[in-house]
Amino acid sequence: MNSTNRDAVDELLQTYGETGGINYLAAAASLPSRLAIEAACTELMSLMFPGFRSEALVSSEDLTDITRVRVRRLHARLKTEICRSLGKVPPDEPTEAKAEEVLSAFLKGLPAVRRLLWTDIDAAYEGDPASKSYEEIILAYPALEAIAIYRMAHLLYDKVPLIPRIMTEWAHSRTGIDIHPGAEIGSHFFIDHGTGVVVGETTKIGSHVKLYQGVSFIARSLGAGRALRGQKRHPTIEDGVCIYAGTTIMGGDTVIGANSTIGANVFLTKSVPPNSLVYYEEKDVAIVQKRKKPITTAPDESRMNMRAPRKDAATTPASMSKSKRKNKITKR
Repeated sequence: MNSTNRDAVDELLQTYGETGGINYLAAAASLPSRLAIEAACTELMSLMFPGFRSEALVSSEDLTDITRVRVRRLHARLKTEICRSLGKVPPDEPTEAKAEEVLSAFLKGLPAVRRLLWTDIDAAYEGDPASKSYEEIILAYPALEAIAIYRMAHLLYDKVPLIPRIMTEWAHSRTGIDIHPGAEIGSHFFIDHGTGVVVGETTKIGSHVKLYQGVSFIARSLGAGRALRGQKRHPTIEDGVCIYAGTTIMGGDTVIGANSTIGANVFLTKSVPPNSLVYYEEKDVAIVQKRKKPITTAPDESRMNMRAPRKDAATTPASMSKSKRKNKITKR
């Protein structure tokens, strides 16, 4: 190892020995593995949509055996990571018992999640005229992946630390849709296009809600920092609401009443009664003819290919400046 590399290693090791910040090496050894959680997310998507998110099934008769294998593999993978998230590596008996309890409840909740996801697929098919089939939605719609992972992560929220956030951040990185696992979302939820949607932790969303890209449900102020923990910081969206692109709705006491429509690029910090239509007053738009530009002809190739005169070459009167020509005439 050369001296430059050795110096860099020594300096890095010195920072590792400092206290505070990111230097929790003992804790890092017991953290859940991001790679393992991401692999579990892939396995979970295959459980929700067998044959769609993994290898195609050779025969429906294989489904029983394949599902059993997947659940068994998922159980082994997640139990280890849950024990890690609970801070015990290797786990003691109480930790293993707690992990088994959490995991059992999680696996039992998956059928209900799958039924809920079918309502989301229905909402996408009915709400998007561009959709050609349910298969297209399952295979190609990023919103469905983000919603599916959110719904499964929500089962683990407040049961174990870290893992639910790792799950939804995996979906966020893949889809551009950021749904906190603590949010509460009803059935028939559809996000059209989806990129840039943000749903904060304490957001409550009813059933049959439709969002477009760039919609954000955020807290009014985070100036109080940790003092806001556990408080309702994000808005409530009631049943049947449609919110168009680029709209931001802010504040824990903000309620968007049922069956309301919020237009594009609206910024809301106050509640809206049911059956409301909210939009910015349209400004005048001027439409005028563009000024005609002079038509430029292609440059003459013969002129382009001409050499520039050498500095020591004789200068013709046509190429002289006016002052030089004037002087030349005067001398005559």
